[in-house]
Amino acid sequence: MSNKSQTLLDIFQEILAASGNSSDSKSINESHILSVLKEQASRGRSENLGSILVKVVSDVQNKLNLSIKTDTCGYCDGDFRDVVEAYNGIHGYVSLIVCTIGVLANTMNVAVLTRRDMAAAPINRLLKWLAVADVFVMLEYVPFSIYKYLVLPEKLDFPYSWAMYLLFHMHFAQILHTASICLTLSLAIWRYVAIKYSDRSHILCTEKRCSIAILTSFILPPILCIPTFMVFDIHTKNVTDVHGNPDIAYHVDSDNQGRLYQVNFWVHAVLIKLLPCSILTVISLWLIRALYSANQHQKNLRNYSACPAAEKMVKRQHKADKRTDRTTKMLLAVLLLFLVTELPQGILGLMSGLLGWCFFKRCYDLFGELMDFLALLNGAINFILYCSMSRQFRQTFRQLLLQRHLARFLPPTASHSESHNQNT
Repeated sequence: MSNKSQTLLDIFQEILAASGNSSDSKSINESHILSVLKEQASRGRSENLGSILVKVVSDVQNKLNLSIKTDTCGYCDGDFRDVVEAYNGIHGYVSLIVCTIGVLANTMNVAVLTRRDMAAAPINRLLKWLAVADVFVMLEYVPFSIYKYLVLPEKLDFPYSWAMYLLFHMHFAQILHTASICLTLSLAIWRYVAIKYSDRSHILCTEKRCSIAILTSFILPPILCIPTFMVFDIHTKNVTDVHGNPDIAYHVDSDNQGRLYQVNFWVHAVLIKLLPCSILTVISLWLIRALYSANQHQKNLRNYSACPAAEKMVKRQHKADKRTDRTTKMLLAVLLLFLVTELPQGILGLMSGLLGWCFFKRCYDLFGELMDFLALLNGAINFILYCSMSRQFRQTFRQLLLQRHLARFLPPTASHSESHNQNT
């Protein structure tokens, strides 16, 4: 027996001795070693099977003075990788908290935005369906998170039913998240048209066109996601269970060869992510400039008003402008939050298409949980934005919570002019 083989046997004997299962070298086989390794991993809560195997490989490398060539392309290395991986370890718990809060918050959004004095505004209809899409995304993410991050690490089992659900989760979440992107883009374009062409907004921003925008936002995503449907599928891998018996593990993976794989990344990165982000960036900058111009116009009017009649008219116009600005600021906050969430995903997807499979596995997979967290947070925080930036939303929400006999003690709801203002 060579020295290296003897050293390997000594290391495995140490593993067996540490587990209390000492044995002679002739009885050591693959199933025996795997069984002991998994038993060791199950004893220590702070260590899993992967960390123990890493220690074993490191021990072998040191004792045999081996230089093991790692299959890495050098992407996404550095101290930040440890930070991201540390978050990935707690993502399951964080995502469950965000999803629980997000489902409750978006349910309240839908309840408020469907009230009679709110539902008439096309902007509110778009916001309502955006909340509906976010509710379903978060509801579906809860069982996925529970099984993947809480159940699966303990079971080390990959049945066919889990692979089927994982494939469904991937497509369902992507379709609804793409629908949210389309609705957000519709919000931005709607507000741009209403302010840019304010004299014709009652003609351009109609109920019928709002319905078409909502319907298109839910029809277009399945079409855009067709390349993803064709690239990802269920794959099998022959493994050995804890008892040494042959078993099959089912997992979802993509075929990283061929033109369709590249097409999928370009569609996902450019059409679904970067193109909407680019349009939203331009519109957001225009809205910021419009707000600045409106503030300057209000200052000029206040300085110009000299007679009492003119001052009264200026005050009335000033109130209407403030309502318009509040709505614009609220939508601008929604758009900017969306950009912070979606732009990094689009850049990573584009680089995965340009740099290939290695970058995707080293970087896109690494930041996957963090990007999921940002997307979930984006859907959960809108309720806070609406409450903090819309007086009409706050008043309607208060009336919704309190009993009918207490409603008369509340301040009156927003005037018809404010409701009409939000229509555009």
